[in-house]
Amino acid sequence: MDNSILSKAYQQPQTNILASVCALAAKMDDVIDLSVGDPNFTTPQPIITAAFKTAQAGMTHYTAAEGLPELRQAICDFYHTKYQLDFGPDQVLVTVGAEHALFIALEALLDPGDEVIIPEPCFSPYLEQVKLANGTPVVVDGKAADGFKIDAGEIAKKITPKTKAIIINTPNNPSGNVMTKEEEKALADLAVKHDLVIFSDEIYSDYVMPGKQFTPLAKFAPDNTVIVSGMSKSFAMTGWRIGYLVGPDWLIRAANDVNDAVTFSAPTMSQEAALYGLQHHDELVAPIVATFQKRLNYLQEELPKISWLDVSPVEGSIYVFADIRATGLSSVDFADQLLKKAGILVVPGLAFGKCGEGFVRIAATQPLDKLEAAVNKMKKLTW
Repeated sequence: MDNSILSKAYQQPQTNILASVCALAAKMDDVIDLSVGDPNFTTPQPIITAAFKTAQAGMTHYTAAEGLPELRQAICDFYHTKYQLDFGPDQVLVTVGAEHALFIALEALLDPGDEVIIPEPCFSPYLEQVKLANGTPVVVDGKAADGFKIDAGEIAKKITPKTKAIIINTPNNPSGNVMTKEEEKALADLAVKHDLVIFSDEIYSDYVMPGKQFTPLAKFAPDNTVIVSGMSKSFAMTGWRIGYLVGPDWLIRAANDVNDAVTFSAPTMSQEAALYGLQHHDELVAPIVATFQKRLNYLQEELPKISWLDVSPVEGSIYVFADIRATGLSSVDFADQLLKKAGILVVPGLAFGKCGEGFVRIAATQPLDKLEAAVNKMKKLTW
């Protein structure tokens, strides 16, 4: 028996650049890893302690499939307090991370041939998840000249009778853009006009630079918007694998039906950790966000001093999307050479779509001294 028994899609799968970079990062020593979007912080100790105490007290069983009632209510309370958005617990589904949340929602929504519009550059699993849910991803190429802004007008050009949904991410990975209220309103009006679902990936919602503001898209199209988010980035809880969906109750019910055949419920201890985190959001998140702002400010100040590199202003997220076109190298070749010449690992822009070619994503997920060491090494390079 050999791999010919596998699904044809996986006998000769396309190269997954992002996954390859992550695998390489895990194997290498003495490398400054600026590739993976995993905050270098340990989860705040109070969250760990709270989850540990609940486990010791016997909370080691399944929760309700939808998630702990207390956690679902806490998510509702969070959006009410922070954004003045009112959701009921029946509009919330707790999941095994944000990727899981998006996938089961797509699986619940799409029939074979349904189209989902995805502005690029983007987190590459979006496209694969649409395909796994029997849908067809339709890409909108972002424009480097305008900083890869998500443009409702360009999205409108891709709408067909088969279009059922749009996936957006703001603050954006990898570009660092944050959609303005005006941009969100234009997209929301488009979704309402064409009766489309907007999947709004808001995993970086806490990471906005001073002077910028994040607004949930549900403010403008509550009946058409499904929020996809989680605890991984804001609370440095990537390994806890805890996320959630917030949206219309009919879609949440259907996604929960899908999930019954996938994981049933998210890990109980992770849910307890998430509950404590949300109840103490401001005090726990603020120090992490402030540290990332300092790191991004440093990168934005120092990287443009390198003759062969340019950086657009970062509005949010934890990344810099750096323009390396002056080197004359492709993003894959540049990343390979940067690793060999300087021991620095970054993600080629091609991993986020064809329009990302000529750029690399630099994650600010290392301490400032390591970022300084990386920048100093890059300043010595010529191409």
